[in-house]
Amino acid sequence: MSKAYNIEINVTGNIEKSLKQLKKKIEREGVIRDMKRQVYYEPPTQKKRKRLLRAIKNNIIKNMESESL
Repeated sequence: MSKAYNIEINVTGNIEKSLKQLKKKIEREGVIRDMKRQVYYEPPTQKKRKRLLRAIKNNIIKNMESESL
């Protein structure tokens, strides 16, 4: 169930910049989110509830954006 991630960063002279790039790529790939899902068990009912709440929130935001146009 675990994913294999292959994230490559070119390390030049500036290590801070390379670390920043690595953090951004990890965030975009969803590595941290997947790790948290694996560590904490979430019952299926909780997953459905979260999905529903997320859908409602996104719907409200879309409606607000369309009304402002």
